[in-house]
Amino acid sequence: MIERVGPCRLAPRTEGTHFDHVARAIVYQQLSGKAAATIYRRLCETQGGRAPNESELLGTSDEALRAVGLSRQKISYLRDLASRVGSGDLAMESLDALEDDAIVERLVSVRGVGRWTAQMFLMFRLGRPDVLPEADLGIQNAVKRAYGLRTRPTPKQVLRRGELWRPHRTVASWYLWRSLDATGGGEP
Repeated sequence: MIERVGPCRLAPRTEGTHFDHVARAIVYQQLSGKAAATIYRRLCETQGGRAPNESELLGTSDEALRAVGLSRQKISYLRDLASRVGSGDLAMESLDALEDDAIVERLVSVRGVGRWTAQMFLMFRLGRPDVLPEADLGIQNAVKRAYGLRTRPTPKQVLRRGELWRPHRTVASWYLWRSLDATGGGEP
């Protein structure tokens, strides 16, 4: 798989803030990449082309947020994130000092942020080396294909197989996703 996919090009996203990264992830949930990118670009345009911080997001009316294409539900998620960060309940910029499980625990306390989103934050924002998003359908499909399984493995089965990849499960996940690209299977 590594030979077929080629060199690993995984690198943490360092632009913006931790808050930006999670807010962007919320916007992108359950949307096509193109639709989400358009909505996120419009949201940034409300702040002159940059991502809004927590106080700016809280100060933007629901009507203005709906006008950029956000659903009421996503507005409530973004407001919960902004409120928790603004109040100091969630110290985003010090998250990187915590262990992975503690980061997941803090992030999933935000409405609309689940384990998968927290795992993506660990992998693609903080560059944590040993994260395996076991419930990700792309990962499950890639494990099925790589190991010649008849059925897609359960999250528990993915974790069991993933023990072999410790302490580099983030890189293994990247290769699993890319293996689907290389064979026409797509990415989640």
